Amino acid sequence: MSDVSNQALRKSEISAQLSLGANEVSTKSNEPSVLSVEQLNVYIKQLLEGQVGVIWVKGEISNFKAHTSGHFYFSLKDSKSQITAVMFRGNNARLKFKPTDGMEVIVRGRISVYEPRGNYQLMCDMMEPVGAGALQKAFEQLKMKLKAEGLFESARKKPIPTFPRHIAVVTSPTGAAIRDILNVLSRRAPSIQVTVVPTIVQGESAAPLIGEALRKAINLPDVDAIIVGRGGGSIEDMWCFNNEVLARQIAASPIPIISAVGHEIDFTIADFVADLRAPTPSAAAELVAKSSGELSAKIKNFERLLAFSLEKKMKLLHQRILGLSKGLIDPQRRLQDLNLRNDDLLNRLEFALRRLFSVRHHKVELLTEKLGTPEDLIDEKRKDLEFLMARADKALVHSLDRKRSSLSKYMAILDSLSPLKVVDRGYSIVTKNSEVIKAGGQVKKGDLIDIRLAEGSLTAVVDSVKGK
Repeated sequence: MSDVSNQALRKSEISAQLSLGANEVSTKSNEPSVLSVEQLNVYIKQLLEGQVGVIWVKGEISNFKAHTSGHFYFSLKDSKSQITAVMFRGNNARLKFKPTDGMEVIVRGRISVYEPRGNYQLMCDMMEPVGAGALQKAFEQLKMKLKAEGLFESARKKPIPTFPRHIAVVTSPTGAAIRDILNVLSRRAPSIQVTVVPTIVQGESAAPLIGEALRKAINLPDVDAIIVGRGGGSIEDMWCFNNEVLARQIAASPIPIISAVGHEIDFTIADFVADLRAPTPSAAAELVAKSSGELSAKIKNFERLLAFSLEKKMKLLHQRILGLSKGLIDPQRRLQDLNLRNDDLLNRLEFALRRLFSVRHHKVELLTEKLGTPEDLIDEKRKDLEFLMARADKALVHSLDRKRSSLSKYMAILDSLSPLKVVDRGYSIVTKNSEVIKAGGQVKKGDLIDIRLAEGSLTAVVDSVKGK
């Protein structure tokens, strides 16, 4: 610290001691002065705030926190030290970029002491990124953000109509840009309807007004394309075209939008999200409106090419017809050839039919000879019938003989088993009341019994019974 600063610090110290009162900080008493913690913090606060003044500090941001109250709290550090810092909402609202951890910045502020904790911190009121300016830094941040979301992809861009009939121009009604655009459009395509939607294109309030004008242009009936732009200027003048809300509105437009901001070397976020970027407003008018003179020349050129192509095609067809004509045969000669061919085919058909009939006739003769006369056939069948009848009679007689022999055999067996045959051999059949007596127990003494003999029968009285 310089000598001047040391002297100022010493004066501040003396002043602070005087402000604390003679009873608390006395330079005349032999007793040591005793301060409370609060008195010490107040003393340090007055000392630092009164003597250090506005300072500029360069460092790297760390522990950055955007509080819900809108205030920024962070630390500034270098390779050997760090200091806490705060930037209140009223100051950070003017930042064109968003601070992040690791970003190297230069801040302007004052040193202050937070008395309840005894911490000193840097109260920042301005911040600039080291290297690129704040606006450039904000431009790059927004560009990276929208690019990551795909708003710059060529696939989502809408084609500009080849022959638009109604064009809306969103720009300042008093600027040079609108004069250039109207001049080019009236010269190249006077038939195109042009609607100017006025707005301001510079200043902090320009972006929302451009967005409002763009909404009006989109809602116009039968608009085929919209030109949004302004003439050249500084980056601050054209900064309204780097607004995120306006960029998203341009990207979401259902009508193709041509961005024409500044000169060829000027690029804004609107240029990247628009469906077509024109280097200047005049170029935008030339891109959207084809020159009637150029179109007329192109049409004449197409007519010449079409006539040449048609003539060439006709020549080719004529040559082809000539070639085909040479290959054609005289119809009379062709007819004679066909007659000869017809006769030849008829002769071949007659020969084939005669041969077929001959073969079939021969087959019929052979079959007729094989079949013989009907009488012979009847005699042959009659003989066959007689032979079969004789065989049937013989078989029937033989069958009857066999059946008769079997019957005689069975009758002999049946007759041998008849009870009458047993009686004929000397046996008799004793019955009582028509029941055959087989045991002595079936009768008793005095019963009448009938006795069947081989010849005749008799009735007898049981005189005695033996056995059961």
